[in-house]
Amino acid sequence: MAFRDLRDYLAALEARGELKRISSEVSPDLEAAEIADRAVKAGGPAILFENVRGTSVPLAMNLFGTMERMCFALGVPRLDDIAERVQEVIEPEIPTNFLEKLKMLPKLARLADFVPKTVSSAPCQEVVEADHPSLSSLPVVKTWPGDGGPFITLPLVFTKDPKTGRRNVGMYRMHVYDETTTGMHWHVHKGGAQHYRGFRGKRERMPVAVALGGDPATIYAASAPLPEDMDEMMFSGFLRKEPVELVRCRTIDMEVPAHAEVILEGYVDPDEQRVEGPFGDHTGYYSLADRYPVFHVTCLTRRRDPIYPATIVGKPPMEDVYLGKATERIFLPLLRKIVPEVTDMNLPIEGIFHNFAFFSIDKRYPGHARKVMCAVWGLGLLMFSKFVVIFDSDVNIQNMSEALWRIGNNVDPRRDTMVVDGPVDALEHASPIPHYGSKMGIDATRKWASEGFAREWPGDIAMPREITDLVTRRWKEYGF
Repeated sequence: MAFRDLRDYLAALEARGELKRISSEVSPDLEAAEIADRAVKAGGPAILFENVRGTSVPLAMNLFGTMERMCFALGVPRLDDIAERVQEVIEPEIPTNFLEKLKMLPKLARLADFVPKTVSSAPCQEVVEADHPSLSSLPVVKTWPGDGGPFITLPLVFTKDPKTGRRNVGMYRMHVYDETTTGMHWHVHKGGAQHYRGFRGKRERMPVAVALGGDPATIYAASAPLPEDMDEMMFSGFLRKEPVELVRCRTIDMEVPAHAEVILEGYVDPDEQRVEGPFGDHTGYYSLADRYPVFHVTCLTRRRDPIYPATIVGKPPMEDVYLGKATERIFLPLLRKIVPEVTDMNLPIEGIFHNFAFFSIDKRYPGHARKVMCAVWGLGLLMFSKFVVIFDSDVNIQNMSEALWRIGNNVDPRRDTMVVDGPVDALEHASPIPHYGSKMGIDATRKWASEGFAREWPGDIAMPREITDLVTRRWKEYGF
């Protein structure tokens, strides 16, 4: 089931009993964030604040705040269902005869169905504010007391490569400075920053459009770590099983989701930077203030009755955990295409996506775990993984208790660790210098004689299957 837009999704959540409407007046300055924080940590519902102080625009939060809701947002009972669809696309069966080739044609044709469609009119342009656009009407949230101000936290930022014209859609927080300017917090490793460097090289203003709201698959797609040559809007169409409708912006050469709630059109000047932050981030710490490009809003288009979506981040678990878990499951087939010996992946919640990365592998030769560590550090945003831990394929790495038990028992710290230097996440505050630091690989697999392990490796303690089955059958008979 593909949701047409944000309000379609909210209506579906309400029908399931997963939407809480709050009619009492609530301040966007800390109060709304505290309510949303309690809701997400309790596994509570999505929230629609209908009476936000200082604005007539409702505020929607906690849209993806449980694993079940994340699945519902993407229209599947489990995220691995999407992974299986990805697997079909990247590893199609090789036809051996003409009949099998004919059978493949409909599947290949369906890929074309995901290409975005351009429309001439759109709900996101029902009202056009080109003369005096203002962000003041939006209920932009200040999340934590040490934040530098209010931040737009769920934006879909559209940019184009100045050489190829290829689109990128990213999700970069935006520190609101005043009615028409914000910070543009794209990290040096992200697609938007790459486009920005291209425009700086040409000494030209960079057109930027920001979509606020939209269907949940499109919102998620903006956060997904896609390969550089993959269009986020086509990926959203793949998730939705129907194309995203785009409409041309009114004042810049950019296409944006037709069913968004609000569109900000404007530019980033290559020579202008401003202090952005601090910001209470998903690490659970404040990311420090630093200089970033400035986004100027030159036109605002919107629905007549827009809804403003927001998320908050902080000490896990928060809503972004479930967006991250979706990425973990959906992109596992792509990882296995490059590193086929990987049998599973777990980015633990406590690791906030880049501090810990667990992989189980089909170990085939001496030093195999180290080979996988190096491969992981060479793959997209996995390059930021501070601690990469490799396990045998029979370890359930989704079970943190089992994983930590294996690390404690299987690892000799001197022999089984590897420390390397390389790029680290921009939010990494423990590295001596920004963007560059050390990472550790840990081999938690069983050690082989061919790896220099001369002792006998002990077997796991396990009860015979026939005994466990016997006790299971007689359990009630024992009086339990």
